[in-house]
Amino acid sequence: MDKRIVDPVLLALTQNRLDHICRQMGWVMQQTALSPIFSQAHDFTCFITGRDGHIISQAEGLPAHAAGGGFAVRALIAAFGDDISDGDVFLMNDPYVGGGNHLPDWVIATPVFVAGRLVAFACDRAHQSDIGGGAPGTYNGEATEIFHEGIRLPPIRVVAKNEVRRDVWQLLLLNSRTPELLDGDLQAMIGATRVGGDRIVTLGNELGTTVIADIFDAVLDHADARFRQVVAALPDGVYEGDEHTDNDCFAPGRFNIHVKLTIAGDRLTIDYTGTDPQMRGFKNSPLANTYSLTYVGLASFMGEDIPINEGTFRSAELILPPGTLVNPTAPAPQTMSTMYMGHEIVHAIWKALAKADPRRACAGWGKTVHGISTGHNPAGEPYVLYHWNALSGAGAVAERDGFHQVGLLGALGGLTVPNVEAYERLYPIRIHRHEIRCDSAGPGERRGGGGIEYEAEVYGDVVQSFRSEGLTYAAAYGVNGGGEGAGADMTIASAGQLVNDLPAYGKRSLKDPVFKVRSSGGGGWGDPRRRDPAAVARDVLDGVVSVAAAREIYGVAVDAATGAVDAVATARLRLAEAAE
Repeated sequence: MDKRIVDPVLLALTQNRLDHICRQMGWVMQQTALSPIFSQAHDFTCFITGRDGHIISQAEGLPAHAAGGGFAVRALIAAFGDDISDGDVFLMNDPYVGGGNHLPDWVIATPVFVAGRLVAFACDRAHQSDIGGGAPGTYNGEATEIFHEGIRLPPIRVVAKNEVRRDVWQLLLLNSRTPELLDGDLQAMIGATRVGGDRIVTLGNELGTTVIADIFDAVLDHADARFRQVVAALPDGVYEGDEHTDNDCFAPGRFNIHVKLTIAGDRLTIDYTGTDPQMRGFKNSPLANTYSLTYVGLASFMGEDIPINEGTFRSAELILPPGTLVNPTAPAPQTMSTMYMGHEIVHAIWKALAKADPRRACAGWGKTVHGISTGHNPAGEPYVLYHWNALSGAGAVAERDGFHQVGLLGALGGLTVPNVEAYERLYPIRIHRHEIRCDSAGPGERRGGGGIEYEAEVYGDVVQSFRSEGLTYAAAYGVNGGGEGAGADMTIASAGQLVNDLPAYGKRSLKDPVFKVRSSGGGGWGDPRRRDPAAVARDVLDGVVSVAAAREIYGVAVDAATGAVDAVATARLRLAEAAE
């Protein structure tokens, strides 16, 4: 049976309306959640799927969260079939049976009925502060199997026809070190999806159940067609890319992601054959996460005016060998996967695509070193404190410089850096320094994003969970003649004594710790000597580039006090470099 032809104007209006509904869900979540990880850092994503579980809108949140969200909803549909009623709410997180990307990200999915017919699911994926496991705050760097990482949830019904299942709710709270936060955050998630569901019902009543189903299908078809146009504009061929991590969370080593990307007309094949076997530590990337980060790599490189939903990537076939870093077999641990292997997957995709279209090459993002402090505040209440303010810089692209302190590659800037004053009210912390790290940004015609100089003191007894991937390998490569971003370093004092041999992963007990972090910068794009001297001067005044680096790397003579460019001296410097 042929699909109905949908009026393109109605299609565009409906897509925009769905995107706005996602944003409304996000506003509800941010304003009502208890945890600062949501209200301050925005570590959640709202999205909408059609009745069959394919994402039709993901306008609010982190790309890495939503791009694989359909796996969770399809796992729900497979588990419950026709046993889904109006007023139900479902929850899941497990990467092996629940379509999860990693255990801390819980998905709330609320089915939406119009005139008695299931038409959609309104969803919120959010990173919980603590879900049990072997380390406070969930990131257990000592995990060697998923059972060490927290509670595993297949698709379960937490609300049945508008009645909360109190036994299930109590089970969830009992498995968290911060039950009060979890209780409030889950209610915020459910509230956000119900708001979204109400808006979808209004839309469905206006259009009718048959028309809205046709439009949802047309939304996916349109995205598919647009992405195929972009792919078809690239030269056919086979392009390969590699990226690695230099540890398995326990010992140094080289653990490689390999991508062979084949372009044939308007189709892509992304083959991860040659990727190393799954590792002992918790950086293995389960299926939903690998799909998500692959899609992030493709969409961020391709650019263009492409709608982003699950229809976008129909023309992309993924080959993911079982038992590897990108498709581990149970019970491999995986909590760190959204950051690493996520970072490596995107870099490998970018490096392969850059060979097909060098002009659009994306410079590498710096790897992070920010950890998690957990303990009890003076009132005896447990807290989980993410040191978001120590995030790293992004790589540059042809059109713009890299963003400073933008952080996690899979988020693409979707996370927000918490307000220092708010953090000091919420936690037993004093932040003494928080500023752009001079000369950390990779030089280039387009400069990379700067890392951060971060100094903070946390009061009391602290369990520190380390996530210090960037200490030994920043991975912030430059492209098209651009330079690498600076690597990171960190010192920690406990009870006034310097802590030796800081681990990349693991946890330590500390007393009144003082953190000093210099985070990684992003890579540069293009020859630094082609950068506009006025842009270099602005960077000098902003403290991003030193006078010495401006002269030696960019070939620009800048007065440090006024920011004035000495045009004659600059011309001489650049001519001398060209002659060499």
